[in-house]
Amino acid sequence: MKIIWHGHSVIEIITADKTDILIDPFITDNPLTDLKVEECQPDFILVTHAHFDHVGDTVEIAQRTGATIVAVTDLAGYFEEKGLKAYGINFGGSLKTNFGSIKLVPAWHTAALPQKGSDPRTLGVAAGFELHVDGKVLYDAGDTALFSDMQLLNGGNGVDLAFLPIGDYYTMGPDDAIRAASFVKAKRVLPIHYNTFPQIKQDVAAYLAKLAPGVGIKTSVGKIFEI
Repeated sequence: MKIIWHGHSVIEIITADKTDILIDPFITDNPLTDLKVEECQPDFILVTHAHFDHVGDTVEIAQRTGATIVAVTDLAGYFEEKGLKAYGINFGGSLKTNFGSIKLVPAWHTAALPQKGSDPRTLGVAAGFELHVDGKVLYDAGDTALFSDMQLLNGGNGVDLAFLPIGDYYTMGPDDAIRAASFVKAKRVLPIHYNTFPQIKQDVAAYLAKLAPGVGIKTSVGKIFEI
């Protein structure tokens, strides 16, 4: 499969059968991304939680493409209210797909979506995804602090690739993300959620250097790599 990091927490996965999976499509107002909303053609959109920099352009993209949205039940209900196709799963639950499965796993973070002219609307809680794709196991941690139950991912058998936030301030920082990589027994790690805003500025090269040799993925926005 092909993996592309599009800045911040935006991940695109293209499976062997050409299914396009887009995670947390924060494109408009994202200073780092290479994507254009009108060019996105996902089959699935996965949203980890209701903050603006993760919901992003989900509604506009799904309205245009008919993409299937997967999120925690409360957030999925919000998308359904807008006439979109959404599957709302909850912690420990899985959705079977043409490429494998999507399992919702916990994250330690908050989740509320600002509403114009009103107070923010709480839409469930933050989550991560354990993806089984083309025989590989991928873990998108979403926005989270470090927590010990990460060790239970994939039955404690490790993951082939982990997307881990390293920005600090809003999520775990580099030191905790090193421990997270160990907790999930990640064969490869792609850091996310850094450098988009001044508060989450990080030296990604320094983080990658602290991982075991060959584990960290040195990439750039829009670059394709395969696993």
